Amino acid sequence: MALAVPTHYTNQVEVTDEAAVFSPEVLAEIDSHIAKYPPDRKRSALIPLLLLVVQRERGYIDNAGVNFLAKKLDIEVTDVWETATFYSMLNMHAVGKYHIQICKTLSCRIMGEPEITGHICNRLGIEPGETTADGKFTVSRVECLGSCGTAPMLQIGFDYHEDLTIEKVDKLLNSLE
Repeated sequence: MALAVPTHYTNQVEVTDEAAVFSPEVLAEIDSHIAKYPPDRKRSALIPLLLLVVQRERGYIDNAGVNFLAKKLDIEVTDVWETATFYSMLNMHAVGKYHIQICKTLSCRIMGEPEITGHICNRLGIEPGETTADGKFTVSRVECLGSCGTAPMLQIGFDYHEDLTIEKVDKLLNSLE
């Protein structure tokens, strides 16, 4: 039997048998997402449930939320973690009120991402992967966000901010402070 090799994500996961508990309203929402798919394909609800329910309700994807979804969807816990750790929109730890996800791939890099990232981090006093002491901002560098024609760009929540300059970044950060 091969030994499991810890990764960036698995080192952050505390494995327990605890399952999340949700309010009746949230349980109804979960059931409404599952009902969108044929009964033998309820696993298809996994990504919406991770993003729109577990992360929203618990702040990030945690072991208890993963255990709940595995049981609810009748799939293995590892199947939930495989999905949860693949997408940059799913957070494995608490993030700030404003999660600034900066695209780091080629188009954005060529068009000035390193300068934008450096400016944001200097202004907030944190490095990528960190959260400000007040819990307001988290900065992450992520893979392609699919806006190569308007590089450099970043995403906060579900909002894209494109064709960035230092001036645009300062205006954006001022509006959030």
